[in-house]
Amino acid sequence: MTTELPAMPTTRTSLLDPPAEYHQLREEQPVTRVRFPNGQAGWLVTRFEEGSAVFADPRMSARRPRHDVPPDDSGTSDADHGDAGLDPTFVMMDEPDHGKYRRLLTGRFTPKSVQNTLQPYIDRIVTEHLDALAAGPKPADLIEALALPIPCLVICELLGVPYGDRDGFHHATEVMMDVSKTHAERAAGAKWLMGYITDLVAAIRRDPAATGLLADLVRTADTGESILTDSDVVSIGVLLLFAGHDTTMAMIGLSALTLLTHPEQRAQLVDDPAKVGPAVEELLRYLTIVQFGLGRVAKEDLELGGQRIAAGDLVVVAMPAANRDPRAFDAPDSPDFDRRMTRHLAFGYGVHQCLGQNIARAELKTILPQLFRRFPDLKLAVPAAEVPMDVFGTNYGVRSLPVTW
Repeated sequence: MTTELPAMPTTRTSLLDPPAEYHQLREEQPVTRVRFPNGQAGWLVTRFEEGSAVFADPRMSARRPRHDVPPDDSGTSDADHGDAGLDPTFVMMDEPDHGKYRRLLTGRFTPKSVQNTLQPYIDRIVTEHLDALAAGPKPADLIEALALPIPCLVICELLGVPYGDRDGFHHATEVMMDVSKTHAERAAGAKWLMGYITDLVAAIRRDPAATGLLADLVRTADTGESILTDSDVVSIGVLLLFAGHDTTMAMIGLSALTLLTHPEQRAQLVDDPAKVGPAVEELLRYLTIVQFGLGRVAKEDLELGGQRIAAGDLVVVAMPAANRDPRAFDAPDSPDFDRRMTRHLAFGYGVHQCLGQNIARAELKTILPQLFRRFPDLKLAVPAAEVPMDVFGTNYGVRSLPVTW
């Protein structure tokens, strides 16, 4: 007789909190067997220390199945690895291959590079969008007014992608990352993105004056002395385009909602410029948008949190749970802008830590204080309970955020 495994918790009962079941799991079964939405059995990790260990352990492979997507009624599921229809990129490679590809990109994503090359652009477009918000009708949707266009503009500026194509690549991203869509629908979104970047790479080759990271990658590939192939350039371009705007859009929307419903923290952010950096880190920890966690696959037998993990087992770190672990953070279920924090897991940990984290920080540090200083009377135009949330996206976020002032 076999015991049916419990399902991975995915349902939220509180607007800004992860699934309530994580509390009990973290205290009683921090490394526990569950059935993931894709139907696969594996291990769910809910504590900060054990989650960090998973991300840092070279015995854990980054090449893993997409665990958050249920199979269709027909039994069709996403490919064994990666998202529907997308070729795996360096984020699903292990060392030394992962490092070889990542090093081709890191120079554009360092704090110094972001400050020197992107921050002036971010400053300008934030001011322009706040001006437009002030001149526009009330109520307004902060997602359409700020949270979506600014990350899209920034990633387009970085990559050399025409911003006029925003609606196309954003829609394809939403479909591809929506776990409620069918396999065919997600695959169609991925196919659109692959075709779009493939065409853009071809156009860049025809334009010697083309600028941006994609153009740099194309020229690197064309030297014939690089590990980059055309397929690599397209896959990296797709990854940076969809991840570079969707994640930050979700984080801006959730952060704004948090500040609209937490007046004390909002006042701290507005009144004390020194609080902006710590506030952004605390919001990243507190909100942790990667709502279904990140997976790894054990390459050999190992022990984790008192459990024996077998080679080939899927191990998923529930990052929203780990970032609310009271062993790592005092009073973790409340946002505290005075918190002294060494690190969190919102961007992952180890060699695979999010490449674009410094760009996300730059956007959040610019948008949030300026928004609430410019609009001191900003408030929700609907009850908080009526704000529509994105519960099906890979990143938890706000679908629309009606505000007035």
